[in-house]
Amino acid sequence: MSRPMVLGRPRERDERPVRGPDALVDEGIGWIGAHGGAGASTLTRLLGGVDIGCRWPDPAIGEPARVAVVGRTNSDGLRAVSRALNAMREGRHPAGMRLVGVVLIADAPGRLPAPLLGRIRLLRAVAPVHRVPWIPSYRIGVEPQRPPRQLARLAALADARPGRGSR
Repeated sequence: MSRPMVLGRPRERDERPVRGPDALVDEGIGWIGAHGGAGASTLTRLLGGVDIGCRWPDPAIGEPARVAVVGRTNSDGLRAVSRALNAMREGRHPAGMRLVGVVLIADAPGRLPAPLLGRIRLLRAVAPVHRVPWIPSYRIGVEPQRPPRQLARLAALADARPGRGSR
């Protein structure tokens, strides 16, 4: 078994900067899962940041203000991302939260059907969209020898560098 290649590491809860009560922090990035199994925990493991789960960041515990909404590229995943973006448009999120983009993780190998590509085009009209391809080795828990370039771009978005963790 090869040694895993980790692009970053998640912060431990006690490593988060201490701020006043009810304040999102400016450091790091939070990965918000638009639905269960979206890939937020995988991005946290690979790139650092905070896995916020399927909710908004909590100011009471000083979670990051900068967030990315994560979803799969299947129909349900894209619908969940759309609902999250709509809730943001309506202001149903904590004050100070800033969306830096949407991360869409491939739900299967191969090209997406035209209807799903059309939905992604609509999402791009609302927010920057970053797509992560299907990575077969992740399915069995093995890191690829070379991470895809899309992950390097996300590392820059997350303000992390490969092998250096989040800042």
